[in-house]
Amino acid sequence: MGKISTVGTKFLSQKGIPFEVVEYDHLEKGAVYASQALHFPLDRTIKTLVVDLGGKNYLLALVPGSSTLNLKQVAKYARVKRAQMADTTTAERVTGYLVGGISPFGTKTSLNSILEKDLLNFDRVAINAGKRGTMLIMDPRDIVKAINCKVLHITRE
Repeated sequence: MGKISTVGTKFLSQKGIPFEVVEYDHLEKGAVYASQALHFPLDRTIKTLVVDLGGKNYLLALVPGSSTLNLKQVAKYARVKRAQMADTTTAERVTGYLVGGISPFGTKTSLNSILEKDLLNFDRVAINAGKRGTMLIMDPRDIVKAINCKVLHITRE
């Protein structure tokens, strides 16, 4: 496999954060497909979701592929009346990535991020590298360190 380089991998390399790049045939977007293609557990495969907080404010929610984001919890954390998922056009515009390839690393706009705290139970997780069909396998604590994200319980049971 050749050396894959994305904005996300460059971002992590500049910070000296270790990661492993894995590729798969991107035939379908979503964590379930990525997890199956990589033979990696879904609860350790992270979805990077762009949340619209209103007033042109957005944040990234990093949640396990097996979980559903609790938008009420996110709104409470962000101290806004309501939070909703950003539409595809907005998500791509604020991150600089295509949906299905959104990474929290090296986004076009600097965005606050929240990581689901249950992900810290694992030593390795898969997260998008910033290109469809390219994932990073890394320690979730390194994600927190790389983007200085908050760690909270933000999923629904």
